[in-house]
Amino acid sequence: MSAAPIPANEAQRLEALQRSGLLDGPPEERFDRLTRLARRLFDVPIALVSLVDANRQWFKSCLGLAVAETPRDVAFCAHAILQDGVLIIPNALDDPRFAENPLVTGAPEIRFYAGRPLKDADGFPLGTLCLIDQRPRELDADDLGALEDLAQMAESELAGFQLSVTDELTGITNRRGFLGLADYGLSLCQRQNLPATLIFFDLDGLKAVNDSQGHAAGDVLIRQFAELLVVAFRQSDLFARLGGDEFVALLVNATASDAQAAVEALELAARQESQDSEHPWELRFSSGIVAFDRLRHRGIADLLEEGDALMYVAKRAKRVER
Repeated sequence: MSAAPIPANEAQRLEALQRSGLLDGPPEERFDRLTRLARRLFDVPIALVSLVDANRQWFKSCLGLAVAETPRDVAFCAHAILQDGVLIIPNALDDPRFAENPLVTGAPEIRFYAGRPLKDADGFPLGTLCLIDQRPRELDADDLGALEDLAQMAESELAGFQLSVTDELTGITNRRGFLGLADYGLSLCQRQNLPATLIFFDLDGLKAVNDSQGHAAGDVLIRQFAELLVVAFRQSDLFARLGGDEFVALLVNATASDAQAAVEALELAARQESQDSEHPWELRFSSGIVAFDRLRHRGIADLLEEGDALMYVAKRAKRVER
C-alpha cells in the first residue's frame, strides 16, 4: 500500500478547505440528494462526497458506510484530488497502490473506485464525489459523462454553500461560517493542546455615521474595518462579521498576550487608515479578549458571550473617559 503524495499547494488547499466552512458540519440534503442519485444511477452500494483534510478523509455525505471519516493515508480520495479528471480503479486488488489497503483487505472490501475531484471557485480540490463497489467494474463513456454531470452539480452546491457562509457586504466569513470554522479550530487546539484566543470587536460610532452620513456611508465604514482585518490577521486566524457593527476573530495557537498585540497593531492600522482616508469619520473600535479555557468554556458560544461582555466593559470605559 502507498499513501498518496502531498500536493505542492497543500497549505493553500487546506486554508481553502477551512474557509469553506464545510468540515465537521451536519448532514445537508443538497449533498445527500446527489449521493442518493449517484448510488441509484450507477447501482453501487456506496456513494460519497468526501473532503480531504490534513490527516483524514471526512464525509460530507455518506451513503453505504457506517463511518464519518477515515485516515487520509488509506483514503482513495487522497489520490483522486491529485488529478484533474476521474480516478478509476477497476479492481483494487490488481493495483499495487491499493491491494494491501485495509479498506480493501477488510471492510468495506473496496474493489471498484471512481472519484472525481471537487474544486472550489479558486480551483483548489477540496475532496471528491466518488463511487465504490465491492465487485470489480468498468465505466464506459456514458457513465463518465453522467459522473461528470453529478460532480459539476456537487461543485455548484459547494459554491452555494460557500456563498451562504460569506458576508455579502464585506466578503469575509459571516456568523454561520464562523461558528462552523471556530468549532473546528477549537477542536484542533484541544487535540494538539494548543492555546486559542477570541477577540470580540464592535465598531465605535457606526450609528452616528449612519445618522449623519447615511447608511451607504455606514456600509463603507464596515467594509473599511473588514479590509483591515484581512490585512492584520494571519491566514491561520479565523475572523468574521457577526452582523451589524460586530466582528470577531479566533486566533489559533495564540495566547491572550498575542491577541493583545494583534489588537494594538489593528488600532495603529485603524488610526493610519483614518489619517489617510478622505472619509469624514474616524475608524475606531472596542474589543474584548478571551483566552479559551476548556474547564470554563464548553465551546465557541461561551467564548462569544464572554468576549461580548468584555467588549462592552471597554466601550463603557471609553464613554466615561469622555
